[in-house]
Amino acid sequence: MNVNHFHALLPLLVLATGIVVLMLQIAWKRNIGLSAALAALTLALAALSCRFAVEVAPLQVTPLLQADRFALLFCTLFCLAGAATALLSRDYIVMRGDQPGEFFLLLLLATMGACVLAYAVHLASLLLGLELLSVSLYTLIAYPNKTVLPLEAAAKYLVLSGAASATALFGFALLYAATGTLEFATLGQKLGVTDTPQSMLLPAAAMIFTGLAFKLSLVPFHLWTADVYDGAPAPVTGFLASVAKGAVFVVLLRLFLDADLFRYRILVEVTGLLAILSMLGGNLLALLQTNIKRMLAYSSIAHLGYLMIIFMVCITSADKALAVEAAIYYLIAYTATTVAAFGLLTLISADQAERENIQLQQVSGLFWRQPLPACLMLVALLSLAGIPLTAGFIAKFYLVNAAVSGHNWVLLAALVVGSSIAIYYYLRVIYYMTRRPEEHPVVQETISGWRGRILSGVLIGSILLLGVAPQSLMHYLRAILH
Repeated sequence: MNVNHFHALLPLLVLATGIVVLMLQIAWKRNIGLSAALAALTLALAALSCRFAVEVAPLQVTPLLQADRFALLFCTLFCLAGAATALLSRDYIVMRGDQPGEFFLLLLLATMGACVLAYAVHLASLLLGLELLSVSLYTLIAYPNKTVLPLEAAAKYLVLSGAASATALFGFALLYAATGTLEFATLGQKLGVTDTPQSMLLPAAAMIFTGLAFKLSLVPFHLWTADVYDGAPAPVTGFLASVAKGAVFVVLLRLFLDADLFRYRILVEVTGLLAILSMLGGNLLALLQTNIKRMLAYSSIAHLGYLMIIFMVCITSADKALAVEAAIYYLIAYTATTVAAFGLLTLISADQAERENIQLQQVSGLFWRQPLPACLMLVALLSLAGIPLTAGFIAKFYLVNAAVSGHNWVLLAALVVGSSIAIYYYLRVIYYMTRRPEEHPVVQETISGWRGRILSGVLIGSILLLGVAPQSLMHYLRAILH
């Protein structure tokens, strides 16, 4: 390796350095404020370092990692989402955790795992990044350990996620036995050889796709999602729904692109089937919920279903660039919106001794009692619903444009039906928030602490900016992909 290779890996090196510094700080002097500040600073510096790493991109660093604009864009996104999670978590964890310093260490490790997945161009680095992310999440979900619900959620995720990882790993082994390689690009070349044994390829593809579909919680691999989301701390749930799922989707998309798996129509049609089931199933299940965390859990299943549309569009090479551009934009908008939505659940958690369990009735009159968090939730829900002037509208417009260009009318119909169902349950939350409370006098409250106010303003501004002025990001995405 030379200097340019270290330059290309700068975000990962910054994260690794921050992890070591944070471990030393926890061992030397426990201070929750300092731990949170170090974690947020490390993540912010890692996001900033992507700007310098792009100067040497594209550059392959060993057969495992590829530093290009695609990887660095998502490293920036994941680090910024991780920094927002760290800031949101500070007061929340202080009120609920016994030893909260390690929480931020685990958050840094999970973010580093997500960034490794963004860099991965080899099945070995895919597995390393996936397990670094997953193992950190097992413990993050269990914070704090004073109640049964988070431990139950962590146990479910541990067992089911471990089984999914083992299934994918066995699929990797079969794939290696059939092709003799684990590199994405070389894998695509080997699969083109006519004497490749189909008896190994079909089970390998099924196992790998099953393992990754579980991580994405696509229907019918979604049964763990609501219980885990409900039991995990609200900021961790936001991180799991945005960064963890986004990282897995990114590496799956890169695998399909580099290995040119779009030539296998049956495999792509399976992704289309899962997209339809996830769009309809996720929205119908969300419609039945009165618990807001469980509603957002099922909603996240539907949003991943929307994203899976682009795999069918990519069958036609002429539409591939537009489809990938739509997927990247949607993932950026979805990440910002999801962090904002779960950030509200963190900020308005009224009972500091119990795990938040926010029902629709508990946000009744929120606009009259706490205007700022209510505005944050309003913008997030409107964006998730795809209402104009929000990031979600532009993102869904991108997906519709991609589906139309690829003549995927069935997928487009499922997207329209699913989005129509979603509007009802998103607006239902807004309706409850805007009702004037009858039982209590109107009390104007704001989020306590300057961190909450600033972070709420930044999240609201980001969602609206991506919806009102998306041109800069669009031009950058086109520069990456063309």
